[in-house]
Amino acid sequence: MHSILNQNLFFVKEHVGMFKASNNYDIYNPNSQEMIMTCREEKLGFFTKMLRFTDYKRMTPFDVEIKTTSGEKVLRVKRGVSFFLSDVEVLDENENLIGKFKQKFFSIGGKFDVLDAQENLLCQLKGKWTSWDFKFVKDEVEFAAVSKKWSGIGKELFTTADNYILKIDEKVNEGHPMRLLILAAVMCIDMVLKE
Repeated sequence: MHSILNQNLFFVKEHVGMFKASNNYDIYNPNSQEMIMTCREEKLGFFTKMLRFTDYKRMTPFDVEIKTTSGEKVLRVKRGVSFFLSDVEVLDENENLIGKFKQKFFSIGGKFDVLDAQENLLCQLKGKWTSWDFKFVKDEVEFAAVSKKWSGIGKELFTTADNYILKIDEKVNEGHPMRLLILAAVMCIDMVLKE
């Protein structure tokens, strides 16, 4: 796992555009306001692009890569066509399966399980239906939170509703695969639950 994932605070800024089919994000250190990673969906087929502009957008497959600004691969998140519920795979920089996300059937606001490579439950991503606040929890223990509300140093980076902050709790040890899965899940919230 890349050492860049050992920090606890990430600012995620979505690229917006009127005719944007791909999912692209920049990831910043909110304290230094320095861009530290990019998330790009480069392998987007013609039919997938076309379906992204229809009501079938949430069913389309995706394959995004997160890299450092110097081009080192950090992780890859991919899903095939989703007719009903999403099953998403997370691969490390060497294309090894690190874990999966399985969307829950009846959940208000959105929920999915974060699983390791052997499909053991690590935590759940739970959200509120009325807002963009999500928490990674298991047995009432919070491991990370995602929010659009941020009053820290990076506040001026927030220019649209497509930006949010990820705060990983210090109880998630440095180098733990859960850090990789939490960052990957944040990229999926928009693609799986919110679009």
